[in-house]
Amino acid sequence: MSTENQIHDVEVADEEQRTPLIAHDVEVADKSLPSLPNQRLVSLDVFRGLTVALMILVDDVGRAFPSLNHSPWFGVTLADFVMPFFLFGVGVSIGLVFKKVSSKPNATKKVIVRTIKLFLLGILLQGGYFHGRGNLTYGIDLNKIRWFGVLQRISIGYFLASMSEIWLVNNNILVGSPAAFARKYSIQWMFSIILCSVYLCLLYTLYVPNWKFKHSNLLWSGRVSTIQNVHCEMRGSLDPPCNAVGFIDRLILGEDHMYQRPVYRRTKECSVNSPDYGPLPPDSPGWCLAPFDPEGILSSLMAAITCFMGLQFGHVLVIFQDHKQRVLLWSVFSFSLLVVGYILEILGIPLSKALYTLSYMFITAGASGLVLTAIYYIVDIERFTKPTVLLQWMGMNALIVYALAACDILPAIIQGFYYRSPENNLVDVCEALIQNILHSKKWGTLAFVIIEILFWGLLAGFLHKKGMYIKL
Repeated sequence: MSTENQIHDVEVADEEQRTPLIAHDVEVADKSLPSLPNQRLVSLDVFRGLTVALMILVDDVGRAFPSLNHSPWFGVTLADFVMPFFLFGVGVSIGLVFKKVSSKPNATKKVIVRTIKLFLLGILLQGGYFHGRGNLTYGIDLNKIRWFGVLQRISIGYFLASMSEIWLVNNNILVGSPAAFARKYSIQWMFSIILCSVYLCLLYTLYVPNWKFKHSNLLWSGRVSTIQNVHCEMRGSLDPPCNAVGFIDRLILGEDHMYQRPVYRRTKECSVNSPDYGPLPPDSPGWCLAPFDPEGILSSLMAAITCFMGLQFGHVLVIFQDHKQRVLLWSVFSFSLLVVGYILEILGIPLSKALYTLSYMFITAGASGLVLTAIYYIVDIERFTKPTVLLQWMGMNALIVYALAACDILPAIIQGFYYRSPENNLVDVCEALIQNILHSKKWGTLAFVIIEILFWGLLAGFLHKKGMYIKL
């Protein structure tokens, strides 16, 4: 993503664009709601749009306000809620899209195709081909392409949650009690517990040997390739150099195909400007320059559990018709997740987005549920929609906004047109102008990013009015 930036429930299914607010196989309890078959769940669009807006905010303002950027390793900041919000929204959508499956083989085929498309799009956007804002070059050495990223992680969560919804739900059970609800989805819950158990077993029991990596030593004149040895020989470490998450990625993906500027370079051990990036301290450990992928293989298994959490919210929407029931169940579920997460942290499982630890998963999933519940109450129950219309439009065009804004494609294109010097482009000139008006580089950057978010909201609204969407 840049945020690890990153992505969003990216409208993963054509049907998702017409997700009904009330499932047609359920009697509508609130007669004030129009029973249109194509009525959208507006709160889910607003939730997506808010997530995309947060991504743009933390990615672009993080350089001016490092405290808003991702936590260097342990702990949680505002930026660390973006990825779970995306995954949670994907899960809710899956529960609505697959509430009725007429043909499991056909549904499976569609899920596989969309998963592949989303994964490949992620490689294109974050594999290294586009060099981002401030860099007027493009292209990637195939020996150094990054295989995993934000969209790739979302595609994995989407695939696992969708397969479980298609094949592991007992649709012959009619839900009339909590016990019936548990029986209907029990196999699906067991599958998610198995995924979680695999992650925990590997994280805490996998032996991590000593390892080495090659990097360019910039302290000397020229670029001298240096081999750096890292001593581990341990199990269960959650620190940057010797955790199982990084070991599995190095073993399967290879160091050259991982993210080359990991967040732990902003830790006190690796940066004199911590929590921002900066020069290495004199006594910095060698692993500070090692690659680490925040959207790697093992951590993506636990990230998929966030999709399963959102999926249960989708089940509540499908099965329960009364607004009060939905809000009550969502609130209880969300607070329960938060409590479990805090208890796990007290028991010694730290919060870490880079590792996607169990405590981090519970707390961010609980926060996602509370935010969606609040938006649902405001937008879909009270019908207070005007203040959120820009976020709604962004949510309806989340994939477009993510690709053009969060991946810096449109800013890079605009920067390609400059006057005499590359610095004299419309993007940089406008940001510098606002900074001069406010007499502050930090607050000027924040104001510029807010204007940027408003621009994307208006652009998404224009595309909505024209009926233009990107669907996978």
